[in-house]
Amino acid sequence: MYTLKKSLGQHFLKDENICKKIVHDLQQEPFDQLLEVGPGAGALTKYLLQIPKINFKAVELDDEKVDFLLQSFPEIKDKIIAQDFLEMEKPFTGKFTVIGNFPYNISSQIVFKILDWKEEVQCMIGMFQKEVAQRIVAKSGNKVYGVISVLVQIYFDTTYLFEVSETCFNPPPKVKSAVIKIVPRKNKIEIKSDKALKQIVKAAFNQRRKMLRNAVKDLFLAEDLKTDIFNKRAEQLSIYDFAQLTFLMADNKTKVE
Repeated sequence: MYTLKKSLGQHFLKDENICKKIVHDLQQEPFDQLLEVGPGAGALTKYLLQIPKINFKAVELDDEKVDFLLQSFPEIKDKIIAQDFLEMEKPFTGKFTVIGNFPYNISSQIVFKILDWKEEVQCMIGMFQKEVAQRIVAKSGNKVYGVISVLVQIYFDTTYLFEVSETCFNPPPKVKSAVIKIVPRKNKIEIKSDKALKQIVKAAFNQRRKMLRNAVKDLFLAEDLKTDIFNKRAEQLSIYDFAQLTFLMADNKTKVE
C-alpha cells in the first residue's frame, strides 16, 4: 500500500470511467512518444501501458509511489523517471505528448515548463483545478483571462474537455476539477520574440485595472503610447493584439529578465 502526501498535492483518481475517458481523448491525437507526469498509484498508467507501439515514460517524484508502481506494474521498469518534473530535461528526442492528473499545487508551473518545450510537445491533456483550467482556455474579455491564458494560446489551441467531480478522487479535493487539451496552433501567430511576449503580458496583467498605457509605459516610446490600443485594459486585448504589440516594443527599453 501507500500513503497520500498533502505536501505533494496528491489526490489520486479512482473513477475508472474518468480514467478511460481521459485515455480515449488522448488517443484522438497521433503520438509515438508519451510522458505521464505524476502517475501516483497508476490509475491512468495501467491504461497508458496498454497503448501499443509507443515509447512511454512516467516521471514521479515520490519514492514511495515509484516503489508501488514498480511492484504493481512490472512492465514499467526502465520507463519510470524518479525525479521532479519541474527539474527534468526533455524526456525524449523529437516530438512527444504529455498527460497527467497534475498536482494542483504546481499545475501552473507544469504548464510553463511545457511552454519551454513548446517546439516538441505535440499535445498535452491534463487534469487541473477547475479555476486553473478555466484560466488557461479563457478568451479576452473574460475576468479570468490573464498571463497564462495569453502565453498558452499564442502557441497552442486549447480545448476544455470536461469537468470531474470531487468524488472521483481519493482523497476528495476541496475544489472541482477539469480536463483540458492543448495542441500546437494550426495557424501560427508571429511574435517578435518569446522574451518580448512575456514582458508585455506580465507587465499588462500585473496592473490589469490600469489602462495599458500606464501598465506598460516602460516598454514603449512615448509617441507609440498615444495610439488607441493603449486606452484599453489588459483583459480587453486579444492574443493577436499582444502579438502585434511585441513588434512595437522599443528595443532600447526592453528590460533584461
